[in-house]
Amino acid sequence: MTSIRHSERRLLLIAGVIMLNGILAVSFTQGSLDYGVIGATCGLMLGFMLVNAVLYKAGHGGDPIFLPLAALLTGIGLTMILRLKPDLFLLQAMWVGIGLLIFLASTFISRRLEEVAKFKYVCGFIGVGLLLIAILFGVDIGGHKSWVIIGPIRFQPSEFAKMFIVLFLAAYLSERRELLTLATRHYGPLVLPHPRFIAPLIAVWGIAMMMFILQRDMGAALLYFGIAIIMTYMVSGRFSYVIIGLLLFLIGSVVCYKLYSHIQTRVDIWLNPWVDPNGGAYQIVQSLFAFGSGGIIGSGLTYGFPNMIPEVHTDFIFAAIGEEMGLVGAGGIIILYIIMVYRAFRVALLSTMSFSMLVAGGLAVSMGLQIFLIIGGVTKFFPLTGITLPFISYGGSSIVANFILLGMLFSISEVRSYHAK
Repeated sequence: MTSIRHSERRLLLIAGVIMLNGILAVSFTQGSLDYGVIGATCGLMLGFMLVNAVLYKAGHGGDPIFLPLAALLTGIGLTMILRLKPDLFLLQAMWVGIGLLIFLASTFISRRLEEVAKFKYVCGFIGVGLLLIAILFGVDIGGHKSWVIIGPIRFQPSEFAKMFIVLFLAAYLSERRELLTLATRHYGPLVLPHPRFIAPLIAVWGIAMMMFILQRDMGAALLYFGIAIIMTYMVSGRFSYVIIGLLLFLIGSVVCYKLYSHIQTRVDIWLNPWVDPNGGAYQIVQSLFAFGSGGIIGSGLTYGFPNMIPEVHTDFIFAAIGEEMGLVGAGGIIILYIIMVYRAFRVALLSTMSFSMLVAGGLAVSMGLQIFLIIGGVTKFFPLTGITLPFISYGGSSIVANFILLGMLFSISEVRSYHAK
């Protein structure tokens, strides 16, 4: 365990040096050196090292790749936020610091994760409740009603709801593994269990359609429904569930497209943004121009024009990376995400408990789908979504939620991956 933690510490040091180098590069090219920014950066570097030390002292032996990857991705995100929105840098740095504390708490709490299975319906109600709060009380920001504002506090409930949904589905599906596997009803070429055993999946589909219609957020709807379908496939091994799920989502999407003009507009912009390049399609058009002008190695940090893209520090931060770091930088970030998702699935595969395996797998699916949807959206592979790029996009809700998710994966990985007796 000592050598593993030392390797993790060296990786954290490398990630910290990369972050500090990026911050200094932006500061020097902008012609001003803010000692508050440098101090916050050094403080975060120290914070990651302290977390590593605390985990070592507490005897945790989880996957040594998770924390360095998070440090590197948050470092890249902070560098881009300093470049794009300097006034928001210290606030984002504060959220990263809070995220580190939450990560520690999550690793300790998740050591008794198996006990959560007893409260699966509580987790389900909390997850659904958070989604309903966003649907009923969400404020329209950037075309999506996914934000809830209470006084000075602004947050995205859906960022936290996904973890409760994953916990509920993991407990429910692990209890009904045999019923889902030994299906007894035939619907043409498809084999499915009795409808009452897949009722939660139908409920998630209904909530996804509500999000699609009322929140104008097809990405989040597909994220939640995709998590439910893939987790069901993980348990049963039956591709019928995937086919049925895709058909249900396709039917619901077509109906919504026919009935609601705002959904028609979003899909039409995706299909042909050049019809209205200065209006509704302005964001995606500018995003495509950013990628095109970046080329292979990019224009160079601070030498591009990413601020021409509205909300570039949140939904479109990957487009800014593509412009100023080019294909090399954007591809490198995708590789980092691939490693993180791969390690998360590895945690699931090495788990000896059904519930923990499904939680790790569900969290891996959640992370992978979210990354795919946001990168697909800004590259016009998929209609635009209102979700964030994990650890990189600006936003406290996203940062805190992803550190909680990472803490859960770290805790699940420790005994099963590195301390098998």
